[in-house]
Amino acid sequence: MLDHIPYFSYVLSAFIGIGLAAATGFRVFLPMFAVSLASYCHWIPMNEHFDWLAGLPALITTGIATVAEILTYYIPFVDHLLDTISVPLATVAGSVLFASQFADLGTFPQWALALIAGGGTAATISSGFAGIRAASTATTGGLGNAVVGTTETAGAGIMTILAMAAPVIAAALAVILIILVIVYGRKAWRKLRGSKNTPDNI
Repeated sequence: MLDHIPYFSYVLSAFIGIGLAAATGFRVFLPMFAVSLASYCHWIPMNEHFDWLAGLPALITTGIATVAEILTYYIPFVDHLLDTISVPLATVAGSVLFASQFADLGTFPQWALALIAGGGTAATISSGFAGIRAASTATTGGLGNAVVGTTETAGAGIMTILAMAAPVIAAALAVILIILVIVYGRKAWRKLRGSKNTPDNI
C-alpha cells in the first residue's frame, strides 16, 4: 500500500541514508562494514553503481578497518589523532552510504543530496563527539575517554541496525542526535577553551 505513495521510495531511501550517515558520525567504518556484509549476504539490495561495496574485498577491508578503528580509540593520544581526521572521513563515508541508497535519482541530485544530508549529518555528529572527547580529556585527564569511545561504538552499531531495520526511527533519532550534539558539543568546546584560557595561578 505504501508503495503507491508518490516518491515513497525516495523518502524511505533518504531515511535509510540519514540513519547510516549518522552512524558514520560515531564510527566511520562500522556502518560501511555492516552495509557491505548485509549486501554481500543479499539481506539488503544494493545500487548497481555501488556493487563494489557488496564485494568480498570491500567486506574484508571494512571489517579489518572497523576492528582497528574501534581498538585504537582506546589508546590515549592516538584517539585525538584520529579525531583530527575523523570529521573529513566521516563526511566522505556518510556521503557514500547516503548516495548508495538512491538508484534512479540522477548523478548530480544524488551526490548533491549525499553531500548535504549524508555528509552534513556525519560531520556534525563526528565533530560534536570530538569536542566531547576533548572536554573529557581536559576534565578527567583522559580517564573518561574510554566511556566516550564505547558510547560512540555502541551508537554506531545501534544506528546502523535501525537504519536498515527501522529507517523512520533511525532518521528521527539522527535529527535528535544532531540537535543534542550541536547544543552539548558547543558547550564542551566552550568549556575546553575556557579551561585553556584560565590562568594556572589566580
